[in-house]
Amino acid sequence: MAEQAILSVQLYTLRSLGDPDRELAAVAAAGYGHVELVGSHLLDPRKTSARLRAHGLAAPTGHVGLAALRERFDATVDACRAIGIGQLFMPAVPAEQRGMDGAGWTALGHELAGLAGKLHASGIGLGYHNHDWELQQKQGGTALELLFAAAAGSPLNWQVDVAWLARGGADPKQWIARFRPLVVSAHVKDIAPPGQNAEQDGWADVGAGVLDWRDLWRVCRNAGARWMVVEHDKPADPAQSVANSYAFLKDFR
Repeated sequence: MAEQAILSVQLYTLRSLGDPDRELAAVAAAGYGHVELVGSHLLDPRKTSARLRAHGLAAPTGHVGLAALRERFDATVDACRAIGIGQLFMPAVPAEQRGMDGAGWTALGHELAGLAGKLHASGIGLGYHNHDWELQQKQGGTALELLFAAAAGSPLNWQVDVAWLARGGADPKQWIARFRPLVVSAHVKDIAPPGQNAEQDGWADVGAGVLDWRDLWRVCRNAGARWMVVEHDKPADPAQSVANSYAFLKDFR
């Protein structure tokens, strides 16, 4: 099992609150001590750091887009150092690229491998965060398989989004077992029962959906996931959602 789990919240969950201080206040009030940032938080690291300190929170991980890694690499490294981020994840390819052919996914894997190597030299990890479109079959395998194959031997790791794998029709436990050496983090989210939470795109607070998170937590942790990051893509009440998920997960190890 990995080091002691760090339970965190992806701040994308609270974006509809429209105010960074409201977002952080809701996370702290729920009981969390850590958050996962999105790319915009890295644009002003001094302000982000001050806000985190004011709410008694730390940000060990963050999401950063491919454009920022390509165009603002040094600034991104400097922001991570200022904030205290030791692990970044590339959250998604742009919408117009999600249907690209196998060669495109292989090229992406090579590029991410190179970026992971550069970040590793700066003391920062880089991983890939999946959705369900990477399960599309291409020539030679699924998009995710092609990406990981192209990055083999590099420091690139994986933040497994368990619920997106399940929503895509895959067995998360099989994928986690297969790519176990890459797993360093998991997104902890849930899927509502069929016909429920349509206004939330079918997602649910953790523990209120159909996924067995008592089992999946153990599977992720045993695979090496240290950062266990709560996320809900479209909560009706973001503050209540993160509080509900914390109440369910707070005693998990």
